Amino acid sequence: MKSLIVYCSSHGTTEKVVGVLNEKLTGEVVSVDLNHDKNIVDLKEFDAVIIGGSIHAGMIQRRIKRFIQTHHEELLGKELGLFLVCMREGEMAVEQFNNAFPQDLRKNGVALGLFGGEFIVSKMNFFERQVVKKVDGITSDQSRLDLEAISEFASRFNNLKINA
Repeated sequence: MKSLIVYCSSHGTTEKVVGVLNEKLTGEVVSVDLNHDKNIVDLKEFDAVIIGGSIHAGMIQRRIKRFIQTHHEELLGKELGLFLVCMREGEMAVEQFNNAFPQDLRKNGVALGLFGGEFIVSKMNFFERQVVKKVDGITSDQSRLDLEAISEFASRFNNLKINA
């Protein structure tokens, strides 16, 4: 089974998660960062698609939203994984996940993941630093990545491949 991971990474955390997934997923895996790879590969080449992004000011990246809108019908016919990197926990994280991905894709997803997040203040611009300081009181780099959740996601996705 050939899988595609489509993601956006603003400060490197989502890219870090994709690196961990690449190590844990079986079969051929191709990763595409929509911030850097303007020419998306043909989805017909892939049996499965994983889409991931992060939350900034309560929203997932526009490029992820645009990718989903452009390929929505085709994605419904794929084995699908969805993940979100965010610093919120509990109901707030679930709400952000639900707002990030359309209900029909979430319902169709074989693996859904909330992976925690990071504030990489050292990579933020002035405006971002001010917002994070005001909203969350954060002034230095912090990480709350959930490596166990990433492993569980990969395991669910690998089990799908075994059963396919």
